[in-house]
Amino acid sequence: MKSYLIAFILSALSLLAYSQGGTIIIEGNYQGKNLYVQNPFASGGVGFCVTEVYVNGNLTTDETQSSAFEIDFKPHKLVIGDKIEIKIKHKDGCKPKVLNPEVLKPKSTYEVISMSVSPDGTLKWSTKAESGKLAYVIEQYRWNKWVKVGEVDGVGTASTNNYEFKVTPHSGKNQFRVKQTDYSGQPRLSKSVEYNNAAGCDISFAPAKVSKEISFNCSEKPVETMYEIYDQYGNIVKRGYGSKVDCSNLAKGGYFLNYDNKMGEFVKK
Repeated sequence: MKSYLIAFILSALSLLAYSQGGTIIIEGNYQGKNLYVQNPFASGGVGFCVTEVYVNGNLTTDETQSSAFEIDFKPHKLVIGDKIEIKIKHKDGCKPKVLNPEVLKPKSTYEVISMSVSPDGTLKWSTKAESGKLAYVIEQYRWNKWVKVGEVDGVGTASTNNYEFKVTPHSGKNQFRVKQTDYSGQPRLSKSVEYNNAAGCDISFAPAKVSKEISFNCSEKPVETMYEIYDQYGNIVKRGYGSKVDCSNLAKGGYFLNYDNKMGEFVKK
């Protein structure tokens, strides 16, 4: 009697574990494409692994009893950019595989409607046709290269979206642009917009032979500017914004200094 009872309990526990199974959760944004799932046999060799599929909490009617099946998003009336949560419930001892999860990752598709810099130095741009939330990186052309100066989160909807970011123009002609980089790793760049900072002054730095710090001046008055310092091997050792740079911790030797819209050199004593 005791052995029968133990066998019954073990059988019940086994059945409970089998019925619980596992759940795979995938989140992303609808990009107009469906998901494909590779569906192995259950560990017992009877039936397939997947038991149920939910899209945003709704049980799908997709046919899951096959070695591979498609999760069709059309019945869910989704709009490009909508958030999606997929729950794939499966039996224990097996695991289905989503073959193309990248179709739910945000893709950079934005189109710039307008872009300008206001007199107070605010970069403003409007976009359309966004299909997922991706950050906009703001870049400024300085020192013969594009330099990142800020970042703004994208809205990610197809309608018109408006953005702005306070930039720090250097003296003379400035160029700004925005870019997004999606899962492909390829940046999507906007065209650049120009801004002439006529109010800018002729910034200089001193001293050329440094023991403690470098100062930036305009007409003998301290002035703040963006700067970068590189060693003789091209490694960046300092970067920032201010009217002074602490150089006391730099090793002795020559350095290259980028500041305002200029490039110079100095020696650390």
